[in-house]
Amino acid sequence: MSLRIEDYALIGNTYSAALVGRNGSIDWLCVPRFDSPACFAALLGTEQNGRWLIRPDTEVAVTRRRYRGETLVLETEFEMPGGDRVAIIDFMPIAERGGRVDLFRIVEGRRGRVPMRMEVIFRFDYGRIVPWVRRRPYGLRAVAGPDAIQLHSRVPMRGENFTTVANFSVNAGETMAFGLTWFPSHLNETSVRQPLKALRETEQWWERWSARYVDTGYWREPIVRSLITLKALTYSPTGGIVAAPTTSLPERIGGVRNWDYRYCWLRDATFTLFALLSSGYTEEACQWRDWLLRAIAGQPHELQTMYSIMGDRRLTEMVLDWLPGYENSRPVRIGNAAHSQFQLDVYGEVFDAFDVAERHGVAAGEDAWRVQQLLMDFLESQWHQPDEGIWEVRGPRRQFTHSKVMAWVGADRAVKAIERSGLPGPLDRWRALRATIHADVCRHGFNPAINSFVQYYGSDKLDAATLLIPLVGFLPPNDARVVGTLEAIRRGLSNDGLIKRYSTEDDGVDGLPAGEGAFLPCTLWFVDNLVLMGQDEEARKIFERILTLRNDVGLLAEEYDPQTGRHLGNFPQAFSHVFLINSAQNLTRAKGSPHARAGAVPRAWVPGQYEITPSV
Repeated sequence: MSLRIEDYALIGNTYSAALVGRNGSIDWLCVPRFDSPACFAALLGTEQNGRWLIRPDTEVAVTRRRYRGETLVLETEFEMPGGDRVAIIDFMPIAERGGRVDLFRIVEGRRGRVPMRMEVIFRFDYGRIVPWVRRRPYGLRAVAGPDAIQLHSRVPMRGENFTTVANFSVNAGETMAFGLTWFPSHLNETSVRQPLKALRETEQWWERWSARYVDTGYWREPIVRSLITLKALTYSPTGGIVAAPTTSLPERIGGVRNWDYRYCWLRDATFTLFALLSSGYTEEACQWRDWLLRAIAGQPHELQTMYSIMGDRRLTEMVLDWLPGYENSRPVRIGNAAHSQFQLDVYGEVFDAFDVAERHGVAAGEDAWRVQQLLMDFLESQWHQPDEGIWEVRGPRRQFTHSKVMAWVGADRAVKAIERSGLPGPLDRWRALRATIHADVCRHGFNPAINSFVQYYGSDKLDAATLLIPLVGFLPPNDARVVGTLEAIRRGLSNDGLIKRYSTEDDGVDGLPAGEGAFLPCTLWFVDNLVLMGQDEEARKIFERILTLRNDVGLLAEEYDPQTGRHLGNFPQAFSHVFLINSAQNLTRAKGSPHARAGAVPRAWVPGQYEITPSV
């Protein structure tokens, strides 16, 4: 049985990533890329679906974990009842090329003599294929289909029931190293990297990278840990950032809302850009922006909500029926059918991403403006159409309020681009379109009976996505409709003080009732609304509570269940860490003048811009 989601920690090399459990087991690793088939898939099944365990072969009294400083090098220390101690240092050296993936596990004796056990079960293709395993002078080699793995160690290993095992002891001051190398099976075996040298180089690389964030303020630790997590979820050859390194971790234990998040969502683009740019990581922001521009090239009506890390469009969804799922949460899915949905909001997100980059001095060039002109032609003719919405509900298309707001964002940012830079375009026509969409949203998306913006036109259902209305500049934060929406969401979508996305009695997934925990990004949107309204004390309390929900090494999933105290959804979740960065910086800026507060969110309302009275 898998550990709790929050009992895992992340290691990675900016090509792929692994999840390491508190028990010393690596239960998830996809090689050579984030979206490749897993060779360790116990996370979604049992140990027989592949894992790599190293831990004391005796009773453990205390387990402690930490990342070594501002790096992605993980250290897990086990202490025995008598005081003997041993540590396992796990890391993946930063990849210089995609044809090889290295993962090292260094066992370090710290006190006394500790007996240890190592077990490794290779199962390629998400736990389905048992490879051929052969002894080699350096250890062993496992091969199946396109995949080959070398396991290097001077510790003697043996086979038991399709499992490679080793028993050894480590004394204080002694180290035992294990190195795993993946490479394409048609190539020759690779040379062995020196583990301790690789450790020093990996630590130094992350220390140099983290030092680029120069703020030494109160929330430096959670900001830097979140920035490191974003970097670890970046596919360095293209700059694409995956939403999470996992698939099918459930939004409710035993439920069916299990999705593949190893892709790049367009709607993450703007806030991710802001988090990187405001933290001084311009190079990473430019790479993400350039990935975005390449991915969306094509016909405007073909724009997708997500793409692969390479920019691929075909993300065909299928079920892996041989995997029982995390704590029997079926089905296990790879691919994501939502890539074919019509989601109007992503058009606005694309415009907003380029606007944020431009305002931070990262100009996109003529190609980007030509793309935006084509997108505006499409938006003009299609903004009034129903869509599937931000939450990718697998039900009927609706006139989602948030989607219309983001259509307005597209028109608004296109107008601003012309006004700011003198770019060619039908300025008067786009201004008129902006006003038309604004009036339409205020007329149909606001329900005066509940004094709140609602999920879709004519509805009385709440949706936390409407918290973005003041953050994108659609209405000022002190507008009575915005205040009413905040209070309605506080009453109707709060789960022990944390915010759910919407009511999920039936979301259309396979026709089955659903449910989920509180959505952490929505809770951070709530924080940002409070900051803009000047309610800093409440905002800070909620934010600091979010910090306490991080696991012991500072990571967040997508959701949290206050009743069980458990993380839910894919892990770690880039979107949660993006908004943690932004909210921390917003709270810091809010301590300044009113002018500073007006810039406290990525896309804050500017006084006097939009004074349009709705007809309701």
